[in-house]
Amino acid sequence: MFDCAIGRNGATAIKTEGDGATPAGVYPLRNILYRSDRLEKPLSGLPVYPLDKDDGWCDTPDHPDYNRFVHLPHPAHCEELWREDRIYDVIIVMAYNDNPVRSGKGSAIFMHVAQPSFKPTEGCIALVLEDLMVIVNHLDKDSLIDIQPG
Repeated sequence: MFDCAIGRNGATAIKTEGDGATPAGVYPLRNILYRSDRLEKPLSGLPVYPLDKDDGWCDTPDHPDYNRFVHLPHPAHCEELWREDRIYDVIIVMAYNDNPVRSGKGSAIFMHVAQPSFKPTEGCIALVLEDLMVIVNHLDKDSLIDIQPG
């Protein structure tokens, strides 16, 4: 059991883009993204990819790339994955709203590094780096995350 931060509006079974809530449900985990300039390549049973300065995640609901990994610059608004605040030094990509993608149901839902004092997220799950790395090291293609509404 690890301490974590979730969305500023808790967890919900009815997630919408920008609501500040973490989506409740059981989700597979897709892959790991990491900052190779700050960390060694994590060991994991999931695919592991280094981030580049031009990596992003589209969060514009009416764009065809909504809730998809993209390269920046991009014509739609996108979350920048290369950040100075270190919260995206390691990202576990959750399989939320990705098959199929439903416009407006939420995007860029990750497990990532927590901000100081476990400041609430915009909908992700955030843990201290050391705990996140323990999880990363134990994941495989059958791993799931179970998020309960609350």
